[in-house]
Parts: sequence; structure tokens; C-alpha cells
Amino acid sequence: MQFAIIIPARYASSRLPAKPLLKETGKYLVQHVYEQACRSSAKEVFVATDDERIARAVSEFNGRVAMTRADHASGTDRVAEVAAGLDADIIVNLQGDEPLIDPAVLDLLPELLRKDTSSPMATLAVPIKSEEQWRDPNCVKVVRDDLGRALYFSRSPIPFVRDGSPDFGAPEPRFLQHLGLYAYRRSFLLQLAKQPPCALEQIEKLEQLRVLAMGRSIQVGIVQHASRGVDTPEDYRRFVETYRMTVPTAA
Repeated sequence: MQFAIIIPARYASSRLPAKPLLKETGKYLVQHVYEQACRSSAKEVFVATDDERIARAVSEFNGRVAMTRADHASGTDRVAEVAAGLDADIIVNLQGDEPLIDPAVLDLLPELLRKDTSSPMATLAVPIKSEEQWRDPNCVKVVRDDLGRALYFSRSPIPFVRDGSPDFGAPEPRFLQHLGLYAYRRSFLLQLAKQPPCALEQIEKLEQLRVLAMGRSIQVGIVQHASRGVDTPEDYRRFVETYRMTVPTAA
């Protein structure tokens, strides 16, 4: 199945203003993400934005940019606007703050939908390694059924262990951190963007719960390592250090 990657990018960020345009490595942050996406098997890669400064930066490094409306409530809505004009079976939503994303991980998402023909959406998770991480509300958890589909997502520690302590070293991981990467069948994405937020989504502040509330399934693949996103100035400094160690000649 042919798939396209859309990278939603906005200028405003409460914790890291102008995040897509940070350039201490000699490349814009959004450029790092775009180049990683281009190393996947995607048919097309676009940056979706409503900001002319970001659009100019993408054009500067010869990337493909799609201008969107400024009134979107979420990145998913922005991705859906661009997807409406594309000819692709699958749309992958890649956040613009993932400069270290593994291209093989991006290829895994459409493969999950190829194998599970009844699910309109796929995402990824990584095993949780500690009780501190399991209890952290900033770590979104997911529980899967025996077919690998999501039963529920929560900021609470799930599944709850009634007796004893959670085993984070079990061969078959039951304690999973959800990763914010999504693949959608294009027709479903367009439908999803028209649905209002559901009650559980508003309580947990987790947009993916809207899909489960609609009675649709989400296939969840497991990877062993999560790439570190850039949300804060400290995250960006860490990325710059990592990049300079990998590419010593970087600006």
C-alpha cells in the first residue's frame, strides 16, 4: 500500500517558541524530521503549516510544504486537510518535533494496517521499564487485546495490578507506553476529522480515544525503543549535542 507522511508544524509553542525553526545544528528542526521521513518508503512527504515563516524555511531546504487553514483545533485536523488532496492509501501523521525518528518505524505503521485489514488506524507503543514511568501521568499508557488492538489509552497506570507488583521484565510486555505516531486509512482520517471530541477524550485529554468511542479499532505495534522528541529547551540542547557527536562538522 502506498503511503504519504504529513508533518504538522506550527510556530507557536508554550514551552519552546518557534520550535520548527530552531537551527543550532545548521538545519531547521523541521528539516531534520523531514529528512528522516524521506528515508522511509513513503511515496510523498509534506510539511503542513499555516505559518509563512515555516513555509519559507521548508522551501529553503527544497522540502514540500502544504499551507493549511489557521483555525485547526489539532494536528490531526491539519493533516486531514492536506490528506484530502492526496492520492494515497495510508496517511502517516509524524509530529514535527521528532528529529531522531527511525525511518524503519515509519515503514512499520502502514505494514500494521496491511496485516489488519479491519482496523482503520494504527499506532505504536514501547515497553514500560519502571514503576515510576508507569505511574507518571505524562506517560500515556495503552492496553492491547490478544489481536494487538487497543482496548484503552490512559494517563493512569494501566493495567492495574490488584495483587503483587507489576512485572516490567516479562517476555510478553503488558505495560506499554503509547507513542504519538499514527497511520490512518485515508478515508477514515477524513471521517475522523469531522467527529466532535468525545467525553472520554475530554476527560483524559487524549485524542485517540475518539476512535475507540466511535467503535473503531486501533492496531498497536510494539517497538523496543522510542525516539526522544523535542518539547523543551533542554530536549533541544540534548538533541543538538547528540547530533554534533554524530556529525562533528555540523554547524
